[in-house]
Amino acid sequence: MTVTIVITMNEAVSHAASDIPAYMHRLGEAAKNAARLLARAGTREKNAALLAAADEIDTHTTAILAANAKDVARARDSGNDSAFVDRLTLTEKSIRAMAQGLREVAALADPIGEISDLKFRPSGIQVGKMRVPLGVIGMIYESRPNVTADAAALCLKSGNACILRGGSEAFESNRAIHDCLATGLREAGLPESSVQLINTTDRAAVGEMLKMQGVIDVIIPRGGKSLTSRIAQDSRVPVIKHLDGICHVYVDDKADIDKAVRIADDAKTQRYSPCNTMETLLVAEAIANKVLPRIGRIYADKGVEMRCSPQSRAILAAAGITGLKDATEADFHTEYLAPIVSISTVPGIDEAMAHIARYGSQHTDAIVTEDHSRAMRFLREVDSSSVVVNASTRFADGFEYGLGAEIGISTDKLHARGPVGLEGLSSQKWIVLGSGQIRADS
Repeated sequence: MTVTIVITMNEAVSHAASDIPAYMHRLGEAAKNAARLLARAGTREKNAALLAAADEIDTHTTAILAANAKDVARARDSGNDSAFVDRLTLTEKSIRAMAQGLREVAALADPIGEISDLKFRPSGIQVGKMRVPLGVIGMIYESRPNVTADAAALCLKSGNACILRGGSEAFESNRAIHDCLATGLREAGLPESSVQLINTTDRAAVGEMLKMQGVIDVIIPRGGKSLTSRIAQDSRVPVIKHLDGICHVYVDDKADIDKAVRIADDAKTQRYSPCNTMETLLVAEAIANKVLPRIGRIYADKGVEMRCSPQSRAILAAAGITGLKDATEADFHTEYLAPIVSISTVPGIDEAMAHIARYGSQHTDAIVTEDHSRAMRFLREVDSSSVVVNASTRFADGFEYGLGAEIGISTDKLHARGPVGLEGLSSQKWIVLGSGQIRADS
């Protein structure tokens, strides 16, 4: 395969703002050309590129670590906190995991070209749907260099060209990883411009991406709320995104108490920073005296700060649990991403669902109950991208859902919702199969 426009990482890019629009236009044209070729590429070619790129990453681990060391040193010199530096830092183990991730995407079933719902019509034609790539995907992300490989892999396997704009803090790391991806594409006979990394730290490049309707088909932000909010507000290109992960677990008065305690513990403390971590625990008043002391002791032992409604605080205090704080209205609107949890009692399922509707972010919400009819009501009526019965919110993840991997999570209602994997990076078009039929209206 060949393309007429190729942009490589070796192209000299001036950081003058006046040069950015022309540079981004060239990247966009190259991506559109590559997308047309990828749309007809076979699964074997795409997998070959992914496997070759994985081998390159393994082979060039030392070079990737050296590039990452420059980014880490610059981040420390700039006074960034330890959590920021930790997100930025690569190790031999994380680089091996990056390469393995490419191999796992290669092993996934290819959805592109799949035909479904093919039916005969009275006219004799057959009508169905074919799954097709979106085209060109723009990815804007922060800090974590592994996103360069993850995003490229999912876009490539789903037949999409991509333009990647990583954070300036990971500039050297992203370049080193992209070099491996470019080699994999070249060895598989696919255009290098299938995966392009913006070779400038100038923020004007992001502004240009947001204006490239007709070139970029969708933009996916991956980072903090401020980044996602800005992109959603300013973009003229459709955006797949979520802003907050204010996730709830509701313990119904028909819950199995042991099950409820395990789920409330895992949903909050398994990891604090992911967007699918529970931020608010709701407990039915009739069962609160049995549930709250048990889960409160676990939270206290693990150093989780509890911000409580009056009734929940009284129950926890009576159980001898200290360090409690009064929950404010703002607390129930907050995604903590930290060892902090809001706790409230509610009369029952109706009030729990009303609370979730008022304070939730339509990300992931769970009910713990042994009552089937209540579980089904919760599934139908809670308007979130993932709704869970008798399991932790932490399962709201592309890998856990069997997608193999995810490029992000969407709380929007159009196109993709919830974890976005290969199918979410594709669309469907109608196809018609005939044998000479014509429509001859009388």
